[in-house]
Amino acid sequence: MQFIKYVAMAISTCICTAHAQTYPAKPVRLLVPFGPGGVGDITSRAVMQKMSESMGQQIIIDNRPSAGGIVATETVAKSEPDGYTLYLMNNTNAVSAAMFKKLPYDTISDFSMISTIGAFSIVVLVSPDSPVKSVKELIAQAKSAGGKFNIGSINIGTTQHLASELLKSMGGLDAATVPFNNTAGVLTALRGNSVQVAMEFLPPVLGQIRANTLRAVAVTSLTRSSMLPNVPTLAESGLAGYEVNSWNGIAVPAKTPKAIVDRLNKEIHAAVGSPVISQRFQELGVSQNLSTPDGMRKVVVDDIAKWNALIDKANIPRL
Repeated sequence: MQFIKYVAMAISTCICTAHAQTYPAKPVRLLVPFGPGGVGDITSRAVMQKMSESMGQQIIIDNRPSAGGIVATETVAKSEPDGYTLYLMNNTNAVSAAMFKKLPYDTISDFSMISTIGAFSIVVLVSPDSPVKSVKELIAQAKSAGGKFNIGSINIGTTQHLASELLKSMGGLDAATVPFNNTAGVLTALRGNSVQVAMEFLPPVLGQIRANTLRAVAVTSLTRSSMLPNVPTLAESGLAGYEVNSWNGIAVPAKTPKAIVDRLNKEIHAAVGSPVISQRFQELGVSQNLSTPDGMRKVVVDDIAKWNALIDKANIPRL
């Protein structure tokens, strides 16, 4: 019986090794849990394009926006572990694991981590014609609005949504957080005054801030962004201790062969480290942030613990 078990394991290993040696033999799909135009979409498209050149196969971007990224995440968790379905895992997954009482997958055990890619901050935005020019003025306007003050962010359960809830909690604001499916929706609502403030990742709005079609009031990182050195942090603007940062990376379904995981890790490191992607990240305001598979797993585990503690401290209701 033991011999039969050994033979079965040996055959399985041979099959996996052979599969890894021919990988990829067809186009690969990357599921992105956000709509087009956001930082996840922009950075992943750049990296995947570079990887497809090296790997000799097209990597197709499949945008699946939903609350907490649940639709895309569940799809990948239940996909074949053959390396042909990748997932843009990100800080939202850690937020969702903390914010949602129940998910149709396990954020840790249902995935094999490949590598983190980049890190970035969130920026607090107002329209260019808004009278708000500082966090102090933002808080004053919100408190004088009699409950008619709205903060725009993308979907419920995302990092931007949680950052908005934390701002409301720490600033004592009587405001509603209004969710949208993508960055374009948030910015359209901001310019139309459906929302008075928006919170979005810096990379997709950096160009508009520099062109003065959006005004940045603050950033959510603990230190100022090198891209916006004159914009203060929320922590230094009266909300001491406020800090929200984000990251993204690539994951695959659990039980994906180690040889494929290692190949993808190598390809990601080569792509992100290339001059063209390094320059693109710098233009976007994204910091390169590479890791081993175990290193990325630790990032996810640690972030889930951090968001759980933060949600409890801020008394943010779980979904």
